[in-house]
Amino acid sequence: MTIKGFEYHTINCNNSTIHLLYFEPFNPADYLDRLTALEQERYHQFSHIKRKREFVATRILRHQLFGFEHIHYDINGAPYIDQEGYISVSHTNQLVGIAVNPKYQVGFDLEAPRDRIIDVKHKFLSEEEKEVFDCNDIKTLTQIWSSKETLYKLAGRKEIIFKTQLLLSKDAFDNWKGSIINPHETRCVKLNIFEWKGIVITINADKIEFE
Repeated sequence: MTIKGFEYHTINCNNSTIHLLYFEPFNPADYLDRLTALEQERYHQFSHIKRKREFVATRILRHQLFGFEHIHYDINGAPYIDQEGYISVSHTNQLVGIAVNPKYQVGFDLEAPRDRIIDVKHKFLSEEEKEVFDCNDIKTLTQIWSSKETLYKLAGRKEIIFKTQLLLSKDAFDNWKGSIINPHETRCVKLNIFEWKGIVITINADKIEFE
């Protein structure tokens, strides 16, 4: 990426590739030529400058990767690009990302650790998770929240309760696993969680397994 004020990075993760774009504050109206006509219409519906920047930066990154291929959303809100495989989109703190997997559905999340997560942990932690994880540690709580955001993107439905239907566990080697409790099935997901320049990144490490 050679646009002034933007930094492009790539991380290979198993069968997926994570594309990241860091941006300094910019005028999003200067980059509307990277948006499709439909995206420009949506852009003008946003009023907050932060949301406009995130939206445009994501499309700048998309344009870098796929040109003007439109980001579509299925009935559950999951994004995809025709003939480019599966994608997942996330953003946080002047950073946007697109994860791409040519073979199977990908869920991906970016999270900046914040102190206030301590105050809301009761909303997304199950009783079992409170026993397994250090739930007074901000980094661990950020990893848990990021993991559940990733699971949500793989759930196949929008109406879901993070506390009881998106569940996390880990084995003796500290490998994390997520369970998505759907009405007629359970989706099991191996998770890859790591840190990049202070940002917690979570992505599914393999394809979804069904029980």
